[in-house]
Amino acid sequence: MKLKLSLILALVITLVATVFWEIYWRNQGRIPNIDDNKNLWANQRDKLDKPNENDVTFIGSSRILYAIQLDIWEEETQTKPIMLAAQGGSPIPVFRDIVDNTEFNGTLIVGITPALFFSTLHPQVDFIKRPQFLVDYHKKRTYAQRINHALAVPLQKNFTFIRDGDEAWDSDVDLKTLISHIYQDERGGPIFPPFNNFEDISLDRHMKMPKLVETDTAYANSIKKVWTAILSGDYPPPDVDGTISAFVELSKTFRERGGNLILVRCPSDGLFRERETQDFPRKTFWDRLLIESNSKGYHYLDYQQFHNLFLPEWSHLATSDAQFFTRELIKLMKADNVISNSKSN
Repeated sequence: MKLKLSLILALVITLVATVFWEIYWRNQGRIPNIDDNKNLWANQRDKLDKPNENDVTFIGSSRILYAIQLDIWEEETQTKPIMLAAQGGSPIPVFRDIVDNTEFNGTLIVGITPALFFSTLHPQVDFIKRPQFLVDYHKKRTYAQRINHALAVPLQKNFTFIRDGDEAWDSDVDLKTLISHIYQDERGGPIFPPFNNFEDISLDRHMKMPKLVETDTAYANSIKKVWTAILSGDYPPPDVDGTISAFVELSKTFRERGGNLILVRCPSDGLFRERETQDFPRKTFWDRLLIESNSKGYHYLDYQQFHNLFLPEWSHLATSDAQFFTRELIKLMKADNVISNSKSN
């Protein structure tokens, strides 16, 4: 009897504590959100196991993830896109996976972020490790992991303190992140600026910039501080020959089986634009990539309508501007006959 009473009491205390913990964080302005993680990516990658020639797939880094609004794309082209961009990563590992492990021969749109694309092919560098991890996870994913993800999603949608992300955000309020904020001092090295969450993503990986980042200058500036710290680092010279050569080889194989390849250079601003202009001059990098891969490309600087779009933290488009960018990019591609209105299944 005492054991039963203790169990009931423990459950009541746990329930009350959970409710108050959730209320506390809601009062701090936090809201539940889904994490962009390996399972969301793998679910989209599954779609290429049974490809359709009318499919449109996006690969690249977070810039194209934010820039392409999937609902707008589907509305304007009557095709449901597949989003396989990998945040903070080169598109080459994902491109290689598509070429080597699928029969996909639809339209592949590749977002080119200069520092991530041209820097290296070394497997131990984060730019390559991040997307390769996603590719490997998709190959090895178990039914237990699928079930665990399915169970985690409803919790993420309803509780602010539940997360299932591959990356840690300093603004997260799960217990692990909160404990990590207890810094002793700087004897272990300088403390990196806090990197706050700026994701609003759906299960099909439709990413939008949160309103908070667009309207709260201080919050946006906290992200800019992280970018400034990253861009201030010392990096080896980019491997332009190696990265272009690898991409050209993959693009040749992809086209030989009927694939349609399009490259897109999404907007950047502020310090990102300055460093990209200085460190990755267009003629040496973007223009050469287009020529050697024989690809159709769309660079935002070539189109006046893309010159003054709003990027709250320099690297990713605000939602309304991303919607505009998507619509205008579709118009350009249709005018060039590189995409059609074919309805996918």
